[in-house]
Amino acid sequence: PRSPAIKGLLPTNDQRLVAERFSAQFVIIPLAHMYDDFHVTDRWTKQPIHCIYQALIVAVATRHADAVDIKFLAGGHPVWISLPHPAWVEYKKLTGEQISDPMAVETAGHYLKTAIEAGLDTGREMYNLTVDETLSHLKAVLEDHNAPAKYLFPSPETVKP
Repeated sequence: PRSPAIKGLLPTNDQRLVAERFSAQFVIIPLAHMYDDFHVTDRWTKQPIHCIYQALIVAVATRHADAVDIKFLAGGHPVWISLPHPAWVEYKKLTGEQISDPMAVETAGHYLKTAIEAGLDTGREMYNLTVDETLSHLKAVLEDHNAPAKYLFPSPETVKP
């Protein structure tokens, strides 16, 4: 079972200590975890697909990419959603806040869900998002969770998978 800190609900004692020691502002957006374990119906086959988050890996180490790779099992098959690091920089510029790991997982899950619903899931194992796509899906996740206004930003475009 995941601890509440991993779910993004509460900072761990170690995180609190680090935040206090360095006088850093530690902000947690409570996420209801809509997109880390979900069911979606495939547009073409009308079959239900169970998608579950499995891993988050900084891709610099694994494939020398400037991205964060997030792995899901979709109907038992591995699917990687790659979010570009420049999206973290752009979000920080827009809001002054950081994208947390749980926010990244929710963003990737939102993309995966909308892609399957739209029939864009082609059976590939890796999907690479652009900065604008990442920010659009992040904004949709934050709006779904009724995040405070300081975390929201003008949308680069309408959310599209």
